[in-house]
Amino acid sequence: MVSLKTIAEKCGVSTATVSKALNDQRDISEETKSRVRKTAEALGYFPNAAARALKTNRSYNIGVLFEEEAGSGLTHEYFSGVLNGLKVQSEKQGYDITFINTCFENRKMSYYEHCRYRNFEGVAIVCADFNDPDVLELMNSDLPVVTIDYVHHNCTAVSSNNIQGMEDLVKYIYGQGHRKIAYIHGQQASYVTKDRLASFYRTVDELGLKIPDEYIRTADYLETREAAKQTKELLNLEDPPTCIIYPDDTSLIGGRNVIIEMGLRIPRDISIAGYDGTRMSQLLHPQLTTIRQDTELIGSEAAKRLIGSIEKPRTTLVERVVIEGILVAGKSVGRI
Repeated sequence: MVSLKTIAEKCGVSTATVSKALNDQRDISEETKSRVRKTAEALGYFPNAAARALKTNRSYNIGVLFEEEAGSGLTHEYFSGVLNGLKVQSEKQGYDITFINTCFENRKMSYYEHCRYRNFEGVAIVCADFNDPDVLELMNSDLPVVTIDYVHHNCTAVSSNNIQGMEDLVKYIYGQGHRKIAYIHGQQASYVTKDRLASFYRTVDELGLKIPDEYIRTADYLETREAAKQTKELLNLEDPPTCIIYPDDTSLIGGRNVIIEMGLRIPRDISIAGYDGTRMSQLLHPQLTTIRQDTELIGSEAAKRLIGSIEKPRTTLVERVVIEGILVAGKSVGRI
């Protein structure tokens, strides 16, 4: 294992100078700091985490809150992309990430208590029930917190541009000749749903379309059964839509299965569009029309903002960071 003494001998300085340089002490010149750091990196030096924590009174550890109720957990492509982006960027900046839980040694803790117990320097809330008192306590606490897809007055939020994404999707469908467009959206309490639904109504209004109330349905995100049920009801209407937009690519699978069971063809008989742009969606036949969200960038930006607020609290502003999505035309929305 490479030691401070090894680095000191290579650089021709004392071990005390090496320690100060690696800890960015002011009484060491920038030239010496740079030389010591480059030598340490070249030799593959890793400081002992416990020793570093004792010396700096810092843990360099970020807590991640991920409470996903649909059951897909870390296997869901959207969340796995966000978490990977968060992890990679955190590691680049010298931080570890640890998942938050509320049980330790058979004792129930709040999220905030667990964060303090683990000495987390900040928290990224990737997925949670934002109405949960424990989550609210965490967001309103003295800890730096960044949220994904949720806006709170005390936290920087990072999200995909759901407003522009829905506008792009509706205008593409309209451009394909569709005038009877249905929208099965996610749960009403979600900020994502609120943005997308408002954008849907605003866009169809700008296009001069009158969308019947019966064309607007609800199915929770990732919920294939409810999406299937709503699809069947839409297709059995006296005047059914020619295109259905789904909450996400996963719930769309439920609707797609019903369409096939009813003997209808996509997109000849009915067009469909999803949201998320998962790899799975591009393996379907026909290839799915969807909005691809840059999940890795969402996670990366969340890490950057959180670490910025940890390291420079005096200059930190609460922001809403919006990441642009990309329309994937696919072939599931036909021209009529």
